[in-house]
Amino acid sequence: MSSPETWTHPEPREGPAATAAAPTAEQVIAGLRATSEGGPELVQLLTPEGERVPNPEFDRYVADVTAEDLRNLYRDMVLVRRADREANALQRQGQLGIWVPLLGQEAAQIGAGRAMRPTDMAFPSYREHGIAWTRGIHPKELLGIFRGTDNGSWDSNATRFHPYCIVIGNQVLNAAGYAMGQRFEGRVGNSGDADDTNEATMVFFGDGATSQGDVHEGFVWAAVYDAPLVFFCQNNQWAISEPTERQTRLPLYQRARGYGFPGIRVDGNDVLATLAVTRWALDECRHGNGPVLIEAFTYRMDAHTTTDDPTRYRLSDELEAWKLKDPIERLRVNLVRHENADQAFFDSVQADADALAAELRDYCFNMGEPPIEQMFNNVYAEPNPVLDAQRDDFLAYHASFGGEH
Repeated sequence: MSSPETWTHPEPREGPAATAAAPTAEQVIAGLRATSEGGPELVQLLTPEGERVPNPEFDRYVADVTAEDLRNLYRDMVLVRRADREANALQRQGQLGIWVPLLGQEAAQIGAGRAMRPTDMAFPSYREHGIAWTRGIHPKELLGIFRGTDNGSWDSNATRFHPYCIVIGNQVLNAAGYAMGQRFEGRVGNSGDADDTNEATMVFFGDGATSQGDVHEGFVWAAVYDAPLVFFCQNNQWAISEPTERQTRLPLYQRARGYGFPGIRVDGNDVLATLAVTRWALDECRHGNGPVLIEAFTYRMDAHTTTDDPTRYRLSDELEAWKLKDPIERLRVNLVRHENADQAFFDSVQADADALAAELRDYCFNMGEPPIEQMFNNVYAEPNPVLDAQRDDFLAYHASFGGEH
């Protein structure tokens, strides 16, 4: 892999290579399966066994990470997983209409989220519970979305975290527009970067979303306007029931070359590598060097949503193989090996995780029904007399039933 500092916009291909015979579909699929470990281009700083791997290109982006920082990253992942498992159980018990698990993708989300500055903006899809956590959003604030009582209760301007997006890939267009605005308003490429005068945007989507037109359009607009946008693709190997080889003929990160900006593949089960690569990508954007595509090579260890049955389309052997790459266990082993955490620390994290789960459960069971007028809130940015009249008519009609409905 070439050094990130030397990447430039690709020149048009010339000569014999431009007319070389394209590989057959069988060769492409075989190649994708052969690189199921991520391939030699995969950026990795922690092996599945928790061993530190030197990487001259990216070590400097985590040179400031202390033992305490590693413990905090571990705590983040454990608590996010515990919240995810509790919400999954609450859906099974009828307390939520649906839940979208993130099991197995904790390192990709925590590493990326902790790389962001408070001034950066995040655009999620519907699985970014870990990113929400890093932006200061309590898991309780996510439950209303999946219970059908609200669309997200947080202030996206204050948290710099956009509401969840259910339409596949649509958030990429929203993020491209926002990042273009950052460029137009001069919030990138300024001197004195240490004082946070420069900003960037990061948008999150899955491998299946890369087949959507909205994602393609977002790539185009971000590229031609050099928008400070990091496209963060969590390649969890399955777009619901379709494997990655049904989405692409090439590794997903290589698609960036066709749009004229760099792409990179990182081990999405390695929180340290994800942190380093995302820091690099955000710095590129803040300095005015245009967009970057990150492919976080990870695995969805649970169903696509609670309405999905993954046993109908994937083998148990595949799941068992990925369990050996568990992102939380990887960091735990590293902490133990280097004596950066003792049993008391792990016990305290588990106690915090259990307390968080109990808080979520209590909150969910005691959630009240939203007021009926809530459907009229936040429709427009400014007061609208037509909408106000519709609200008043509806409330009067509802009141005519004497509270029986």
